Amino acid sequence: MKIIGIVGSPRKIKGNTGRLMLEVLKAAEKEGATFETVDLPGGTVLPCKACDTCHQKGFCPQKDDFENIKAKIMESDGVVLASPNYIFSVSAQLKAFMDRCCGVIHRMAFEGKYGASVVTSGGGDEAQVADFMNHFMIITGIIPVGSVWATMGKISGDEFPAEILENAKTLGRKLVHDWQNRILPPDIEHRRTRFMERMRRLMIYRKDEWAFEYEYWKKMRKL
Repeated sequence: MKIIGIVGSPRKIKGNTGRLMLEVLKAAEKEGATFETVDLPGGTVLPCKACDTCHQKGFCPQKDDFENIKAKIMESDGVVLASPNYIFSVSAQLKAFMDRCCGVIHRMAFEGKYGASVVTSGGGDEAQVADFMNHFMIITGIIPVGSVWATMGKISGDEFPAEILENAKTLGRKLVHDWQNRILPPDIEHRRTRFMERMRRLMIYRKDEWAFEYEYWKKMRKL
């Protein structure tokens, strides 16, 4: 299993979010996976310009790292998304990447991959951020297996407590296990099916404007 870990933090892999993500990835590695990390410190993936090129032609014309990161995900089997909690949501750095995935979302082009989310915060409320990240995975086609988080304001010193470390390791092992066994929980399958139907209707409605995506659906989804 090949996993891409994407950390949307200005502190990159050395910050709390990146360190917690590494615990997940290293646990997966012990189960036979390989991994690569990608930093999104800001500026490497620019905001979406709403030009519609991705819908019309299948790629983004902006000259930054987005297409390269997307290609890495396409070549992977798993994705771990990591973000600090910035005002009850993901960081602007990760959100910029998510917004640029609008063409991916319309095609659910990351289908077949498995994922997990990692969140850190100063004072709490990580669950809603993790849920948002997992929902993003579902609408891109990824099957999320769970989340891990840490409230740094409740931790004494720089080291994660044993319970959080074990949660991270368990998540890493589960990511590999669920991918190996192609586990698809009924609730995730239901949400995927509903969203796919929504995209199918959208493609029919916008078939004249979004030629690339419409042709993709005709070929790959039997529209």
